[in-house]
Amino acid sequence: MKKIFFLFLCTLSVLANGQQKPKTASTFDIADFNKNFEVAQWLCKYDLVAWRSSDSVMVQNKNEIARLGKEWFCFQDKNDSWHAVYGKYDRGKFDVVFHYLVDKTSKVRRTNNPIDTIILNSYSRALITANSQLTFLKDTSRIRFNQFIKQNDDKTFTVWILPGFQPDGTAIYGAEFIFTIDNSGNKLLKADSYFHGNFNGFKANKSREVVMNYMDKEKPTLGAIFFVWYYKQYFKSIVIDNSISKSMVVRHEDKTYSWVHTEKEKGNKLK
Repeated sequence: MKKIFFLFLCTLSVLANGQQKPKTASTFDIADFNKNFEVAQWLCKYDLVAWRSSDSVMVQNKNEIARLGKEWFCFQDKNDSWHAVYGKYDRGKFDVVFHYLVDKTSKVRRTNNPIDTIILNSYSRALITANSQLTFLKDTSRIRFNQFIKQNDDKTFTVWILPGFQPDGTAIYGAEFIFTIDNSGNKLLKADSYFHGNFNGFKANKSREVVMNYMDKEKPTLGAIFFVWYYKQYFKSIVIDNSISKSMVVRHEDKTYSWVHTEKEKGNKLK
């Protein structure tokens, strides 16, 4: 069923595909929220492609699986079709082992269609460059991370590294790492991360109401928004608790979802 997403601000409903000026003043940064929410939705689509394709990888020949490295990635082509590529970057070249096409129904099909070597090498190098920034953290923690990559309009890359759904069913938040890499994949241009040395999380439970502590931030971070959107079906409710506002998703009987924001200072529910 097609889902319709709403953002509620003051007395004005804000549709995901359009926005009007609020009738009353608000300190909630709806523009920033909408921007991050759009990215979070794309990350969820990426994750679905990765999940579906990785299931197909696990049933392949063990000798082929043994050739894999950590540089797997997904991307959309000019027709917005999703590709998932698994292999290994070694000696300046990415060796493709598995190449999958994933359609809009999440159907996975293996293909031998060639991929431009520039795409293969630059994507894999960008992932290596980004992950090199977290070597110590990954080596000293038992947290499983997920990686996402996208090439921007200016040919640079953005790499997101976020905690994944842990094997014991724990959803982790409070750590998000965003890196901008140059078009070659070799040079780190910018790092925009949120982590204070501790991982927080909740065991998945559909009857559980959880509150994410982001009191040190005035507005929801990308990682927090992604967490809510990704895990919304695993908990009864999830609240992002910021210093001046709270944000949460409400599920309706028709299976649509609405974002609801509450400003603390005014005690005013944004709806």
